Formats: sequence, C-alpha cells, structure tokens
Amino acid sequence: MAKIDSKQLKKDKLLEQGVTLLLEKGYHATGLKQILDTVQIPKGSFYTYFDSKEQFAAEAINHYIEPFILRLSAHLQNPELDGLMALKAYYSELIAEVAQTGFKGGCLLGNLMGEIGDTSSLCRDALLNAVARYSDLQKIALERGQQQGSVRVDRSAQAMADLMLNGWQGALLRMKVEQSVSPLQAVCQDLLDDYFRA
Repeated sequence: MAKIDSKQLKKDKLLEQGVTLLLEKGYHATGLKQILDTVQIPKGSFYTYFDSKEQFAAEAINHYIEPFILRLSAHLQNPELDGLMALKAYYSELIAEVAQTGFKGGCLLGNLMGEIGDTSSLCRDALLNAVARYSDLQKIALERGQQQGSVRVDRSAQAMADLMLNGWQGALLRMKVEQSVSPLQAVCQDLLDDYFRA
C-alpha cells in the first residue's frame, strides 16, 4: 500500500511539474530531463510512470483541468448562488489569480490546442475530453440559471457554455499579449452580465 502511495505521489509530482513547464515553455520546448531533474527522479524512472512524452502530456492535461472542475463544482454546490452567480463567482476568482501571477501561462488547454492539437491524437483526445467536461459544468450552471429565471431561454445552455469557453480562451490569449485582465473582464461582462441574462 505504501509503495502504491509513494508511486502515485511521485507521478503527481511529475505531472505538477510538467503542467508548470508546459504552461511556461510549451510542449516542444519542455524536455523530460527538466521535469525529472526538478522532481529529482532518475531519467529511466520516467517510463515507470508514462509510456511516452505524449502520454505524459495527455495525463498532464487531465491533471491540469481537475482543480478547475472541482472549483467550479464547489461554486455550483453553493446554495446561496444561482447558476449564473456561480459562474460569475468562479470567473471572478480566476481573473484575480491571473492578475496575481503576472499574466503568465494563460490556459494549458488553449496553449496545447494551438501547439499540438492537430498533430497528436492522444493529446487531442485528452484536450477534447477536458474541454467537454469543463463545458458540461458550465452548461449545467446555465441550465440552472434558466430554470431560476436569471438566464435567457431563447438560446441553448450548451451554445452559451461553448460561447463562454471560446470567448474566455480568446481573452486569455489577448491577456498574455496586453499584460492586462481587461480582455477577461470584458468577456465576463459582455456574456455573464449582459448576453446570457434573462
């Protein structure tokens, strides 16, 4: 049991460091040696955890999205927030964090979609799965808002969830170039405070 826990801890450390480096440098500029050196695991041991760098990146995508899924789920479980307010609270937190980190990194999903989304089927599948999970949660929030009367009902919750995801990804790219949260604030105001409202 302890060996399994120890192995999982090392794998989680590799994934955590991998996410950091993939955000900072991208897939092609991130070397396995950098990751392994940081976590202090011998190079040969990498293949105990992952079959390839590609599989590692696919698992890093899943590792990356999980905290966002959990955080948005927590907002959705807050009985004091309707669906729309849960989304607004969630995105407000993200904007505050991005400002604190100096506008670096953006979103690993968006970064990797642009870099390897059409060249690695394994990573493409992981990206599609992560995006679907993320979009589904936002759809649930918007459906709840529709039922509660705060979100318009003449558009599908799925279409609005996709619009939010697409707008947010584009705003993250502009944020990195402009070094400002203004694009993120604008997409939230335009969609959550205006277009989605009943």
